[in-house]
Amino acid sequence: MFQKDTYTRRRAELKKLVGNGVIIFFGNNEAPANYPANSYAPFRQDSSFIYYFGQHRDGLIGVIDVDNDEEWIFGDDIDIEDIVWMGFVPSVADLGAEVGVMNTAPVKELANKMNGQWNKAQKHFLPPYRHDTKIQIMDLLGIHPAKQKEAASLQLIKAVVKMRSTKEPQEIEAIEQACDVGYAMHTTAQLLIKPGVTERFIGGQVDGIARSLAQGVSFATIFSQHGEIMHGNPSDAKLEAGRLALCDAGCELNDYCSDNTRTMPVSGKFTQKQLEIYTIVEACHDYVLEVAKPGVKYQDVHFAVCRLMTDRLKELGLMKGDTEEAVRAGAHAMFLPHGLGHMMGMDVHDMEGLGQIYVGFDEETRPNLEQFGTNCLRMGRRLEEGFVVTDEPGIYFIPHLIDLWRSEGHCKEFLNFDMLETYKDFGGIRIEDDLLITKDGCRFLGSKRIPYHPKELESFMNNN
Repeated sequence: MFQKDTYTRRRAELKKLVGNGVIIFFGNNEAPANYPANSYAPFRQDSSFIYYFGQHRDGLIGVIDVDNDEEWIFGDDIDIEDIVWMGFVPSVADLGAEVGVMNTAPVKELANKMNGQWNKAQKHFLPPYRHDTKIQIMDLLGIHPAKQKEAASLQLIKAVVKMRSTKEPQEIEAIEQACDVGYAMHTTAQLLIKPGVTERFIGGQVDGIARSLAQGVSFATIFSQHGEIMHGNPSDAKLEAGRLALCDAGCELNDYCSDNTRTMPVSGKFTQKQLEIYTIVEACHDYVLEVAKPGVKYQDVHFAVCRLMTDRLKELGLMKGDTEEAVRAGAHAMFLPHGLGHMMGMDVHDMEGLGQIYVGFDEETRPNLEQFGTNCLRMGRRLEEGFVVTDEPGIYFIPHLIDLWRSEGHCKEFLNFDMLETYKDFGGIRIEDDLLITKDGCRFLGSKRIPYHPKELESFMNNN
């Protein structure tokens, strides 16, 4: 939790941006894993609730009455039975005072306020993503769950995106700290990678670091020898000599996230074929440092990386033809079927639940939903100082995609399908770091860089 004035200042700014009505932030409730008393742990509060109200207790609802300049937290105080099992928790009034909210009441009083003082006021809420929240909205506002996404307040969505997109110095510090835990997670994986060790064992060790040094993982850890599968979770498969292992993992610390990816040779040394592809991804990853800066569209950075990747793949004979035409046709998506990166902060895909068209795009920059690969671009808008985005180029050889495009003749003028056949057992490579947009350019976050340059990586894996 930050200082009280952080939350009072944020709510004051939000009132100005929204302008009228009643703003409702639904905090999360405990979520049962397999029966009521066995909840998923640790409890995860809604990010926007944390951003404006700071508290992590379950069952809280924050309300900002813009018209009457009032702020409320609704929640029920715990009783002695809860204290016996879970320990003492401050009263809702005390929680409110900690973040500068003087008005508190039990949850049941919220319905009375909505039917009374706030009956005619415009109601602003964000798109819900949990079913119990959808039921709360239906009970409170009479809006059926199927209609809540479209009923969510666009004024509020745009205001929250505007505020949360630009990170304050204290937020940047929190992300830096999470990145330092990310360093420990990834270097632990790099030291454990050996033929015969299971994916599940290394994935579990990575998760354990996150649980030991932070609040936990910021998303389900990806660790797999099948790097061509974007979200390959750890399996019981044993690591095999000569293959590549991809680790995409991050932690959540003090409510802020890290997100890094590294790809390592299981044998501790890249083969020549692996090194040829790896150095292309390395060059694309580092090129972003040269071109990403305030005022530049991240969509343009993405395509600049795609052109560099295409040029380098042409040198290997995997691609051919005019680079500009190949990228315009989407031929590069055979190798890079996702976007260069996404916003990151309190959520690892920051604010994605508010609608990617508002988070990663704006009135000037619109997504292309028709072209394969480009339709997965999560961040395209102009960069601003204080934005935090991921830089995660990759090259993947997906057998089923190769077969499909070959059978269809898709982009055949730009792809060497005969050569692609020889890469079907290659896997995939991704290198990812978290990027802060600065006044004049950008920099990677975290006090230590997880090894990724080939010689440095091989040395680290073999000499520690």
